[in-house]
Formats: sequence, C-alpha cells, structure tokens
Amino acid sequence: MGQEAGQMSSAQINCILKANEYSHTFPRGAASHGVLGFHSNMLPSNHPGEDRRSSATCLAGCGGVQFGVFDGHAGSACAHAVSQRLFYYIAVAMLPRRTLWELERAVEEERAVPPLLEWHKHPQDHSCPDGGASSFNSLRNYWQERLEDEDEEEEEEGDSTRVTSALVNAFRRLDYDLSVEAQVHLSIPLSYFSPLRVALSGCTACVTHISNGVLHVANLGDSRALLGVQEPGGCWSVVSLSNDHNAQNPDELQRILGEHPPLEHRTVVRHDRLLGQLLPFRAFGDVRFKWSAEMLSRVYEARPDILSAVSEFVRALPPHYLTPPYLSAQPEVTQHRIRPVDKFLVLATDGLWELMHRQTVVQLVGQQLTGLQQQRPITPGVGMTLGSLQRLLLERRGRVLSVLEDQNAATHLLRHALGDDGYGAVAPNRLAKMLSLPAELARRYRDDITITVIHLNEPNL
Repeated sequence: MGQEAGQMSSAQINCILKANEYSHTFPRGAASHGVLGFHSNMLPSNHPGEDRRSSATCLAGCGGVQFGVFDGHAGSACAHAVSQRLFYYIAVAMLPRRTLWELERAVEEERAVPPLLEWHKHPQDHSCPDGGASSFNSLRNYWQERLEDEDEEEEEEGDSTRVTSALVNAFRRLDYDLSVEAQVHLSIPLSYFSPLRVALSGCTACVTHISNGVLHVANLGDSRALLGVQEPGGCWSVVSLSNDHNAQNPDELQRILGEHPPLEHRTVVRHDRLLGQLLPFRAFGDVRFKWSAEMLSRVYEARPDILSAVSEFVRALPPHYLTPPYLSAQPEVTQHRIRPVDKFLVLATDGLWELMHRQTVVQLVGQQLTGLQQQRPITPGVGMTLGSLQRLLLERRGRVLSVLEDQNAATHLLRHALGDDGYGAVAPNRLAKMLSLPAELARRYRDDITITVIHLNEPNL
C-alpha cells in the first residue's frame, strides 16, 4: 500500500525530532565530577520557541558541571537572557575571593579575563544576541560587591552549604540585575531582546550543579528534575529532586498566602493562577508582578510603544495589585550525593510532564540504557540449550530495536511523549500527526518541550 497523501515519512519525522538534539561525553576521571555525559533535545511548539537550555563546565574555583532548562512565557527574551547569563552568576557566587581579585585586576589592566565556563552547546543555541557590555558590567558589579563584603567568610571547597547559598544568591542577583537594567535602559528601543522586553517577559528555571559526586538542584517554577535509580533487581525507580511552584503544591500556596494580608487571600491566587494570570509562583523577570504599581504606571506612560509591541497579557496592571511583589525569584535547592544505583538525572520543562508521568520517563530512559548495553555479544552459559538461546536472542532483539532508533535519550523521550500508543510503544501515525500540526494549532496540543538527560557514574563494563 502506498504512503497516504500528506503523511510524513520516517525520514521527515526523524528530521524534525533530531533537529535540535545534542550530546556530549566527558573524559573519565575527577574532572567529570561523576558525570559520564549528557543528551539534550528541544522541540518547539510556539513559533519562535520559548524554551532554552544550557550546559557548561566550570573552569575556575572548585569546578563542577552545570545543566539547566528554562521555560519562557510572554516571549522568549527572558528565557534566552537567563540561559546565557545565569551560569556566570553561579560561577562568580562560588569563586574564592583570590580568583575574584584576579578577574578584577585583569579588567582594570585591560587584559583578557580568564574564561569562567566551557559551554557545551548545539549550534542553534548561539543564534541570538546575549546583551554584551551591559551583561558584563552587571556581572562585574556582582563580583566587586562580593569583594567589598568584608563579612563574607571563605568556606571549605565543596562545602554543601556554600553551594546552596551560592545558587540562591546567583538566582536572586541575576533577577535583580534584569530589573535594574530594564529601569536604567528604559529609553532603549523595544527590540526583541532589549532589557525592558527581557524584564516584562519571564521564565522558570531548573538547574543542577554537580561537583565531586554531589548534585544540587535549584528550581524556580514548574520544570522538574528527577533521578533514575536502578534497584538491585534491575527495575527502575524515581527520586524527585524538585517541587512544582504552583497552586497544586499546598506548601507553595501557603507561602504565597502568608506573604500577603488576609484581605487578599481571595485574590492573590485565582483560578490556580497568581492574581488570576500566571501559573508558576516563582520565576525570573515578570516585573509586572514585582515592581510597584507606581513604577509600572510610569513605565507604561513613558513607553506607550509597549502597548502595541507586547502581548495583551503584559499591557496593564494585574487585577487586585495591592501589595507587590507577588512573584519570587528565590529557588528551592535540594542536594543529593550520587550513589552507585543513581544512573541518570532528567531535567525537563513542563511540556514533557504534561504528556508523560515521571515513572514512565525513568522507565523509558532506563530501558534505553539497558538496551544500548545489550548490544554486547551474548556468551552462552553452561547448560544453555539452543532453544533457550534463541528465545533470549529474540527477546533481546525486540528490546533493542525499540530503543536503538534513538541513540539520544532526550530524543527517545520526545518520540514516546508524542507518539505513545497507550501500551508503551510508538504509533507512527500518531507521531506524524503531532509533528505535522500547523503552527496555530500545535500549542493547543502541546507546549514547547526541552529535555536534558545526564548520565551518572561509570558504566558497567
């Protein structure tokens, strides 16, 4: 039977699914910090897509590797800025004072500043400007303030409290700088990545820092981090390393209500949204939930072009805007010492979790990992009959074929999330339909999806 009219071919499906996939392997040894490598992929639904991702190795101080996924809303400007800048802030927050002095002297003497990060990026991740001089000046101000803080004590390298504190400080400082830059550069034309555009849009962030076999997750919003654990019997279990910051989290709901007067308890969260508008209760940017009403009114009066340049969602004060700020950029940080049974960490924006349960995600990555390892030859055991060997080979062939279509674990998850037939396999027709939806319809069926799968420990040899 010929291919149905309009149906996508397998090659076309793979072209779309694999367009943004990226993988990187780390050299073995202490410098890998317990990370073997990672697989990452992005599939936009919005046009242009509003998700971003970042992966980098820290070159100064105690080192470590960092990974993050960023889910933008009201445009991609904030997510892009944060994905480009946050890891530098984390590096500066963790660096010992002597290294910060070296950075400052290099700038004062107009020498090249030593690189802080080695980025691991897909070529398309470089496609937008990053703010240049303004971004660097803000970062320099940050390290200068750290140098001027005489009360700051040096802690032992690798100290977990230091890492947690650094992550919290870096998140909060970057959000503060995004706000200040928007106010200082208020007259700059409202280009797509201008400071005001960045501050008016917003993004969630889920970031992990891994150093010396300990991973920290700093989460802001409703992206998630979970650990794939291989139990002694070979089955897979999940350890969640983040909590959603939205109305479905009772603790988060109580936190929001506790920060505002009782008279506002009916209006702070309406229809499960912050002031009836925003789903995540923590995010970068979104200054319309942070600035005073007077400041926002002055901005709208000074820049009437904003009203025509941004979405209706951003154009006016939210209703019942009485005691700002309503939105926090303080991340929730968890830590975990990597064990031999901890095989991988998955970071993903909420587009994945809307389509797939966390246990299914771990099961799929675990099965793929096992299937790839099973490409190695089988050595027949003593007493194994030809019949049992044949059954073993057929069983293994079925498992391997189901996972080897994608060597990249993030792509493997995307394929199953969009094409799941309800029985754990992929239905090609369903997958083709989901990938061929017109731009104006795609967002009704799925969100942007960004996934990074980080492989931990040494592989079984």
